[in-house]
Amino acid sequence: MGVRVVAGTAHPALAGAVAATLGAVSVECEPMCFPDGELRPVVGHVRGGDVYVVQPTGPAVNECVIELLLLLDACRRGGADRITAVVPYFGYARQDRRTRSGQPVGARVMAEALAAAGADRMLVVDPHTAALEAMCGIPVDMLTAVPVLAGALAQETAETAVVVSPDLGAVKLAEHYAGRLRRPVAVVRKTRVSGMSVHAEELVGDVAGRPAVIVDDMISTGGTVEAAVQVLLGHGAAPDITVAATHGLLAGPARERLGHLPIRRLYVTNTLAVDATPELPLQVRSVASLLADAINRLHHSEPLDSLLMRT
Repeated sequence: MGVRVVAGTAHPALAGAVAATLGAVSVECEPMCFPDGELRPVVGHVRGGDVYVVQPTGPAVNECVIELLLLLDACRRGGADRITAVVPYFGYARQDRRTRSGQPVGARVMAEALAAAGADRMLVVDPHTAALEAMCGIPVDMLTAVPVLAGALAQETAETAVVVSPDLGAVKLAEHYAGRLRRPVAVVRKTRVSGMSVHAEELVGDVAGRPAVIVDDMISTGGTVEAAVQVLLGHGAAPDITVAATHGLLAGPARERLGHLPIRRLYVTNTLAVDATPELPLQVRSVASLLADAINRLHHSEPLDSLLMRT
C-alpha cells in the first residue's frame, strides 16, 4: 500500500514539498469547475493506496472546505485503502463552543463533515482548540510547529528577551516556547470586542526594558498582536518586538496594522500560502518536513508522540 499525496488548490506548493520529502507519488488532480462556480475536482489513480489529501482550509475558507470534502469523497470512491485529511490550517476551529444562543459549533460540524466525506484520519497543525480531537469521530493527530519556529527564534532572541502570551488562551503555547528558548513568560489579558477588535487590559510579568517575543497560534486581523504591543510598550518594554505564529492568515487590515508597529521580525509557517509584503519583516518557515515525518510514521504504524502539540 504505497503513499500517495493528493494536492488541493489551496496550497499545492506545500503538498508538492511534502511529496518530494517523502519520495511519494504525487497524484494528479484536475480542479474542474462549472461556470457558476460549482466545484467538481477529478483525482488520478488512488486505488489501493495510502492516500493523504493536503488542503489547508483558508482563506477563502468556505471554498477550501468544499474542495477538501469533494477530494476526500473522490478518493473514497476511487478505491483508496486509507484516506488521511492533511489540514495544516483547520478553519472553523475557533468555533469550538457557543457564546450565545443561536450559534453553531462550527468545529464539530466540520469534523463530522470530513469523516462523512471519507477521511479515516486527520492531521492538523496547532489547531486553535485542543478540544478538536474530542469533537471528531475519527482519530486526529494535532502536530505542532513550535520546534520549527523556536529554532528560528533561538538564533535571533536576545538573552534578556521575554516570551509573551497575547491572551490567556495562548499561555500554554508561550510556556512551550519559553521552555525551548529558556526565557521567562509574560501574559497579556485581553477582552475581544468583535472579530476585528480586541481590548488588552493588563499585563502579568516583568517586561521593562526587555525585548519581547509575542507568540500565538495564528494571526488573523492582527488585532490581538496590536493590543499586546500597546500594553507591552505601555509597561516599558523595549521597542524591539518579535512575533511568531504558526498560521499567517493576515486577513483584512492585518498588514496595515502590523506595519505600523515596532515589529523587527515576524515569523509564520507555510501552513497557508503567504505572500511576501514590503511593509512587513515577514519570514516564512516550512512545515513540509514536519508533515512528511508524520505521514511516514503513520504509514509505517509508528508513534507520533514527539511531533504532537502539548495540551
